[in-house]
Amino acid sequence: MNLDKLQNWLQENGMDVAYVSSPTTINYFTGFITDPEERIFKLFAFKDAEPFLFCPALNYEEAKTSAWDGDVVGYLDSEDPWGKIAEEIKQRSKDYQNWAVEKNGLTVAHYQALHAQFPDSDFSKDLSDFIAHIRLFKTESELVKLRKAGEEADFAFQIGFEALRNGVTERAVVSQIEYQLKLQKGVMQTSFDTIVQAGKNAANPHQGPSMNTVQPNELVLFDLGTMHEGYASDSSRTVAYGEPTDKMREIYEVNRTAQQAAIDAAKPGMTASELDGVARKIITDAGYGEYFIHRLGHGIGMEVHEFPSIANGNDVVLEEGMCFSIEPGIYIPGFAGVRIEDCGVLTKDGFKPFTHTSKELKVLPVKE
Repeated sequence: MNLDKLQNWLQENGMDVAYVSSPTTINYFTGFITDPEERIFKLFAFKDAEPFLFCPALNYEEAKTSAWDGDVVGYLDSEDPWGKIAEEIKQRSKDYQNWAVEKNGLTVAHYQALHAQFPDSDFSKDLSDFIAHIRLFKTESELVKLRKAGEEADFAFQIGFEALRNGVTERAVVSQIEYQLKLQKGVMQTSFDTIVQAGKNAANPHQGPSMNTVQPNELVLFDLGTMHEGYASDSSRTVAYGEPTDKMREIYEVNRTAQQAAIDAAKPGMTASELDGVARKIITDAGYGEYFIHRLGHGIGMEVHEFPSIANGNDVVLEEGMCFSIEPGIYIPGFAGVRIEDCGVLTKDGFKPFTHTSKELKVLPVKE
């Protein structure tokens, strides 16, 4: 697991206790994740004592038999969880003055409950940046899961393409994709709500699928992903259903060229802003710059959007082991939208995508 990184950080920064509150981050450090709903599910680590996972009694046995081999403390609905947490901490360590908390995942109510148990402690140190940084660099075991998630996304594209026919709604296509993922691949969770947008709807990049129906001779945009053993995929393809117009072909080819250029250019040592600029220049020079309205990409891992942000103005240096998307888009209101996206890992030899569905413009036959 990765908990040794957290414990080393506590020692190096003079912190006594780490309070980890995001289920995703807990999974990163322990290999166990659950949705506690309104109940309390937290991880506590110390500079000089054994860590423990705190969870509802409903999840106790599940946690005990998970990949986590440390202590698990459960609580009943009738018990005060914060009092029990305080008792457990005071039994383990005499040092609990200086706390590091995951502020990105900490609610005000939970902070107040914790502070009431330790009124003299300092909770000002934030763990969030440290966690984001160590999660930037994926291990080989993490990359295996990301590649598997990519394979599931490639499968989902094929299902979606086959589901297109005259008059089918965007939502019906989404339903078929998600049903077949469950039926054939055992995928029980997508990494975000699957997007299928036909015709002019695709000019609204994150508009969800609607009851809009697919019509012949228009572009259809797919944006989808799955969760594989806690790791996400995220990929986009745009296809033509029936014969596209010359204008549709033009914006598709401009976008495809920009995406491939960015993939080819990506290398350790360049900045995120520089990589964004590779694709943006091609789209701008072709006269469509005003229609590329978002960043080039985002990090991916246990969450579908992580660091780094591949955006104009972000001077973070890209390094080997970082995983992110490359996804330029052209969205012309009232006409059509095109996005092509692959997530991948940056290696010493360049960017290696996790998805491999062809990016040549696919012209699908019209079906009644």
